[in-house]
Amino acid sequence: MQSDSPLDAAYWNTRYALGQTGWDTGEITPPLRDYFQQMALPHGSRILIPGAGRGYEAEYLHAAGYENVCVVDLAPEPLRDLQRRVPTFPAAYLLEQDFFSLLPQPPYDLLVEQTFFCALDPTLRPAYARQCAALLRPGGTLMGLLFDTEFSSPGPPFGGSQAEYKAYFAPYFVFQHFVPAYNSIKPRQGKELFVCLKKKE
Repeated sequence: MQSDSPLDAAYWNTRYALGQTGWDTGEITPPLRDYFQQMALPHGSRILIPGAGRGYEAEYLHAAGYENVCVVDLAPEPLRDLQRRVPTFPAAYLLEQDFFSLLPQPPYDLLVEQTFFCALDPTLRPAYARQCAALLRPGGTLMGLLFDTEFSSPGPPFGGSQAEYKAYFAPYFVFQHFVPAYNSIKPRQGKELFVCLKKKE
C-alpha cells in the first residue's frame, strides 16, 4: 500500500542522505522513556516500532533487556545506523519493509508510535489503525505520541486533531490514555498527545 505513495523508500533515503531529518531528536524522548520505565511488560514480549528511523526507542528497550524488539522502516540507512550503534541488536529484527505488508505471525504485545503516523500520507490513516490492530494480540497495546496540531507547511509531517484520530482507532481499540503529553521535548510542547490504547478482546 505504501509503495504507491510518493513517500517511498527513495524519498526517505534521500531525506537521510541530505540530513533533512527534523524529526530525529538524537535520543529517546521523555514521554516514551518514562512509559518504558514503568511498564510491566515481560522481557520476552514481542514489541514492534514501525517507521522507527534510527531506532532510539529500540536501542533503549534493547539495553533494558527486551529481547524481541522489531523495528521496521522503508529506508535502509537508519536501520544500518542502529546496527552500527548497537552491534548486539539482532539483525533479524531490523526489517527493511513496508509496515502495511507485515504479518502478525506471531502477533505483537506492544506497538510503539513515534513520528511514523505523521509521516504517512493522511489517506493511509484508516489503514494504519486497522494494521496496528491486525498486528497486535487481543489486549495488546498501541502506545506513543501523535501530533495534536496542524502544520503551516506541506507535510510530512502531517498534523491532525484528537477528534480525527479517535475516529480511526475507535473501531479496534479501548482508549486508556488519549491526553496532551505533559513531558514533551521543548519544540513539541503543547503539540503532542500521549496515547495508550488496548486492542479490543
